Amino acid sequence: MRKTAETDVPILPVIAERWSPRAFDPEKTLTEADLKPLFEAARWAPSSSNSQPWRFVYAFRGEPFFDALVECAAEGNQPWVRRCSVLGYAIAKTHSDSGRALWHNRHDTGIALGYLLLQATANGLAVHPFGGFDSDKVIAAAHVPKGFEPCTGIGIGFPGDPDVLPERDRERELGGRTRRAVPDFAFHGPWPEG
Repeated sequence: MRKTAETDVPILPVIAERWSPRAFDPEKTLTEADLKPLFEAARWAPSSSNSQPWRFVYAFRGEPFFDALVECAAEGNQPWVRRCSVLGYAIAKTHSDSGRALWHNRHDTGIALGYLLLQATANGLAVHPFGGFDSDKVIAAAHVPKGFEPCTGIGIGFPGDPDVLPERDRERELGGRTRRAVPDFAFHGPWPEG
């Protein structure tokens, strides 16, 4: 299923085509070779002082670690997350090797994830980043060392049939895409009053 955004001005097609489905095909699988371009795209994301604070932990459906990562997701996300071919978490380093706080760590990790999402879209894959998860469970399941913090869950796979979703999620899946208008978030000059 494609849900290309109706943009006010032309943008790169891969940006207009990217969206976050919950319906994944539970029969199709990905391989390490399929993921390699996604992580290569993330690798080239910009970061403050070239610190590259992002890390990713992931597993393929059918692996024991996949099941452990599913258990980290919020209960409401688990049904659709189970159907992803790959489940992972983006994790950010909190301090530089010299001990300086990397206050931009989540920002930079978000940009890397954005690059990953666009590459996945260009490759015909579906990706759904999500915030509904238990950070402590991710840290325990993935053996995340001190000095790193989970930021975002990531379900990756192939688009599936929305009919497999609960009604609430199916409605969101089939519904239109909306965004704030540009003037609502881009201000030329001072922040508008009111």
